[in-house]
Amino acid sequence: MNRPTRRTVLGAGIAVAGTGLLTACSGSMSGTDRSTSGTGTTPAADYVTPGSKEIGVTEALRKPGPERKVKLTAVETPLDLGGGRTVRTWAYGDELPGKEVRVTAGDTLALTLANHLPEATSVHWHGLALRNDMDGVPGLTQRDVKAGGSFEYRFAVSRPGTYWFHPHSGVQQDRGLYAPLIVEDPGEPLKYDKEWVIVLDDWVDGVDGSTPDAVLAELSKGMGDMGGMDHGGMDMSGSGGTEGHGMSHMSMTTRTSPSPTPSGPSRMLMGAVSDLLGGDAGDVGYPYYLVNGRTPQNPQTFTARPGDRIRLRIINAGGDTAFRVALGGHRLTVTHTDGFPVEHAQTDAVLLGMGERVDALVTVGSGAFPLAALAEGKGRTALAVLRTGGGAAPGSSARPKELDGKVVHGGQLRAAEPVRLEPGRPDRTIEFDLTGSMMTYDWAINGKKYDPAQRYPVRSGERVRLAFVNDTTMWHPVHLHGHTYAHANGGARKDTSIVLPGERIEVDFDADNPGLWMIHCHNVYHAESGMMTVLGYLKQ
Repeated sequence: MNRPTRRTVLGAGIAVAGTGLLTACSGSMSGTDRSTSGTGTTPAADYVTPGSKEIGVTEALRKPGPERKVKLTAVETPLDLGGGRTVRTWAYGDELPGKEVRVTAGDTLALTLANHLPEATSVHWHGLALRNDMDGVPGLTQRDVKAGGSFEYRFAVSRPGTYWFHPHSGVQQDRGLYAPLIVEDPGEPLKYDKEWVIVLDDWVDGVDGSTPDAVLAELSKGMGDMGGMDHGGMDMSGSGGTEGHGMSHMSMTTRTSPSPTPSGPSRMLMGAVSDLLGGDAGDVGYPYYLVNGRTPQNPQTFTARPGDRIRLRIINAGGDTAFRVALGGHRLTVTHTDGFPVEHAQTDAVLLGMGERVDALVTVGSGAFPLAALAEGKGRTALAVLRTGGGAAPGSSARPKELDGKVVHGGQLRAAEPVRLEPGRPDRTIEFDLTGSMMTYDWAINGKKYDPAQRYPVRSGERVRLAFVNDTTMWHPVHLHGHTYAHANGGARKDTSIVLPGERIEVDFDADNPGLWMIHCHNVYHAESGMMTVLGYLKQ
């Protein structure tokens, strides 16, 4: 497909300083010197770029504090997923998820990435309001970190919360390249005894020859070219499946190629249906669903004592799967979404789209309990175990009744009073129509596939309203880089939100972090197919 991607090489007008940061020369991309906005054409020279002086000025206002040094190595490595399954993949070190990075709000994170992969990579700090030249989007905020190269990400971490990091290079995020980033609050108001970081994932890389790149190549052909497909034994209507969540448990196969090929078997998913997601639940039939890198056949066990109050920090690092999460025998008290506190809400289960995070408190009983993450609409469940006493561990097929109880997601919560956005009329409203279909796999924003020269302008100091309008028949988790917005009418502060088919969601934020910032669907295959665009700050 001939289209600009996040691997687009920076234009010749952009020089690189000795530190590897972009300089403040030209914001030009892809050989053009003008960027197209939703209201006309704005010269690229009118935009703040990652190397502009405004970036350093804004960083100084954050008052960078004590330095926390971290070394991160991206490598090709075998990983044991448990249950007798070992895969060869790309990961941070030899762990899945990668080793947690933990800092305190106010610290300066100085993380050096060493790239030992066979291709270029990057690191994006999902959910952080950080300096633009550290956001980790090749072709927009930095150059690729080439194979064999390294790069130091250095920035002030101003807000506490549950975050994570992953590449913004192609579909690398759907390998093993992700890890939690926990920012502790020096004045933490919550009281709890233990903390359990829970990272959810859908896994395909290295299974029977599959890779995320091969999955993207297959999906990009769309459903219009399905001649010769063998649909035998599959529920194409979406009415089957387990416990009312209709799907085909197997990806489609072809009559001409029934056995795995070097690029793997077909992973295109048909009939995955979820009422919570407004219909179609996903495009990819994953062979495994993981909690903290483990299959249900050999799950992680977290130990505590009866009566302990545990803080769950739940992160959805999946590529194409929403997860519904519950702890058997317990109700959850949701306290945060996407790093920001909310009015506490009692629930049986929580729903997270890709990129979302939810924090919850639970006071635990005595025994061994399943922490179950249902792959929403796909009929299979990832599993971990909480053990506080004796008794048999839950089996790999454990499905606690709480999954069928009350379910909440971040967009339904209300912001805690201290973090509510002050009321105000927007100075600017930008509408983003989410467009495309599974049939032709032409995902886009406002009907235009991603082009880094396509920018929607804002100015520092403005109250900006973003309207996400889903014109497709599929849900999309939309993510804004570098900012946290507020849902309407006192709703939660978030950076990633589920937008259901036919739905319009309006969110507001104060433009206080200059630079060029991505807005995109966090379904990695939708994003790489074109459902991304850029929000650009105009020079004052």
